[in-house]
Amino acid sequence: MAQYLLSIHACPTDPQPAPMSDDEMGAHMQQIMGLQEDMHTAGAFVFGGRLHDPDTATVVRMADGNVATTDGPFLESKEHLGGFYIIDADDLDAALAWAARVTELMGKPIEVRPFVAEPQG
Repeated sequence: MAQYLLSIHACPTDPQPAPMSDDEMGAHMQQIMGLQEDMHTAGAFVFGGRLHDPDTATVVRMADGNVATTDGPFLESKEHLGGFYIIDADDLDAALAWAARVTELMGKPIEVRPFVAEPQG
């Protein structure tokens, strides 16, 4: 079994969907919770989360031997990481099947990347 990162990418320049009513938002959240429950039941769910917008980011780096912090995202780009799931999957095909369900529900591109297997010590 390998672990995969399913990263959900958002692009602020994409056409934004119409605002949801409270009932529509509740139904959408139920669908998300249902997907996560399916992941739990299948033993695939490891961790997941939704992120605040990139303008809330702080970048920490070394500059002239000192730690420096700056506001904003590390990269200026059209797309940003909006959220993610870390899953356990038997293989890439299984991870892609979960990603297909996530993209269908979120309406956003999903990048699937395997984690490097670390040697057991």
